[in-house]
Amino acid sequence: MALETETRTNALAATDVSAGRLTALADRVGCDGTETIDVRAPATDTSIGEVPDCGETDVERAVDRAREAQSSWAETPVDERREILDRFGDLVLQHRAELLDILQLETGKSRRHAVEEVLDVAMTCSYYADRGDSALGEDRRQGVFPLATTARVTYEPVGVVGAISPWNYPLTLSLTDVLPALIAGNAVVLKPDEKTPYTALALADLLERAGLPEGCFEIVTGRGATVGPALIDRVDYVSFTGSTETGRLVAEQAGRNLIDCSLELGGKNPLIVLDDADIEEAARGAVQACFANAGQLCLAAERIYVADSIADEFREAFVDATKELTLGTGFDFEDDVGSLIDGDQLERVEAHVEDARERGATVLTGGERRPDVGPFCYEPTILTDLEPEATAACEETFGPVVAVESVPNVATAIRKANDSEYGLNASVWTGNRKRGVAVAREIDCGTVCVNDAYISGWAAVDAPMGGFGDSGLGRRHGPEGIRRYLESRTVATSRIGPLDAPPGVPTAWYARGMFALTRLQRRLPTVASVKRRLRDAGL
Repeated sequence: MALETETRTNALAATDVSAGRLTALADRVGCDGTETIDVRAPATDTSIGEVPDCGETDVERAVDRAREAQSSWAETPVDERREILDRFGDLVLQHRAELLDILQLETGKSRRHAVEEVLDVAMTCSYYADRGDSALGEDRRQGVFPLATTARVTYEPVGVVGAISPWNYPLTLSLTDVLPALIAGNAVVLKPDEKTPYTALALADLLERAGLPEGCFEIVTGRGATVGPALIDRVDYVSFTGSTETGRLVAEQAGRNLIDCSLELGGKNPLIVLDDADIEEAARGAVQACFANAGQLCLAAERIYVADSIADEFREAFVDATKELTLGTGFDFEDDVGSLIDGDQLERVEAHVEDARERGATVLTGGERRPDVGPFCYEPTILTDLEPEATAACEETFGPVVAVESVPNVATAIRKANDSEYGLNASVWTGNRKRGVAVAREIDCGTVCVNDAYISGWAAVDAPMGGFGDSGLGRRHGPEGIRRYLESRTVATSRIGPLDAPPGVPTAWYARGMFALTRLQRRLPTVASVKRRLRDAGL
């Protein structure tokens, strides 16, 4: 025990986070059992603390607390809910140093990439605090007979949302789903990945300080195989971010329970460099696209297709830019690329690169683990001549590995980019943005960034974010990110009583009259048709 305490102290020594602070965060979890989960720092592979290993009963009680709190939360005026989110955004920025430290402790990522998460949460708070109410108001719709009938749509919270978040971006990928659920009037029970629970618990602490009522945001820590199914069986909606394999299981269980779900899953994302691209700019962008968070990013590029005419120049610029990256695990801003999350992820990356080598691929740079830097650190790696059957060509690596291939024309680049079961994110680099947008429209991905790696798409919080194919279901961000957490109700009225044949009128006469009225309605201009004509006329 003394040795374990010493190693824990060493892991925390580079930060301003104390063991007592982490213990206080773990105490936030309501759990009857005594079993715990060891949380380890990837940078040193040493323990930093323990959190409760919740079971099914703990999940049930957390959902019960959330359900009890949700009814009064839904009745809270939207303006008050907005103010709480706004205060929470301020607290995130005020406590950014601690959040950055906890993020790095749990994930091993570089501080520069941890910053992206803190900024993202603050901006997401601003968006939903400012515009969230627009998705909650009543919609006036066209009734079947104008003047005689009306139709309105009201929106109600689904109830209790179950959110299951991953380890790679534990701050962003928890709160980007939790915040719109809360502004919509739902309560949330979050199951963070067991590798990164403290980040979520720190956020829960700040939400409480911002004024969120007790019970509206519950956290259950524990193992996915136990907590995940128990949560899905008890909530009214499921939001999941993780692997495609697990996502299928989540969707299957949600389907059996007849509850809706949104899933952001895996990706094998392409990056296309057109023949008119600025080579140095594209190389810098590729470095960001491929090696952010050591490649452990669902939006990261793992396939690059570059025009033949500039392929040699691009490869040289890309390799040079990659070699300039610094690999490290410091808690400052000196390191560009941090650690992989654990030994399993390191083994996966090594296996993909070794398989590529055995099949004749060339390693232009990288390709080696770096135990001198950290136990799970791996060099940013660029491959060429990758066989289509290679594991790194067929499966998501989720590490700092990318394959570069030259192509003769744009059509080939698009075809190869779309030759995947995934469709999450893509990137196009060109000197002509109009041309880039045209290419982007041909790529089967939920988000395509032109002359940017991924941030311009992800950070456009007003626009929906999600994937095609095996990359998931549903969308986060924007109005769509709120509407998924709402049930719609249509309220229709009639000013003339029952819409049926009046007493004493023969059915045949009534039918002829209805057909005549329908023909007349089809010829009268609608509001939408008038707007189209005005728009077409340039008015």
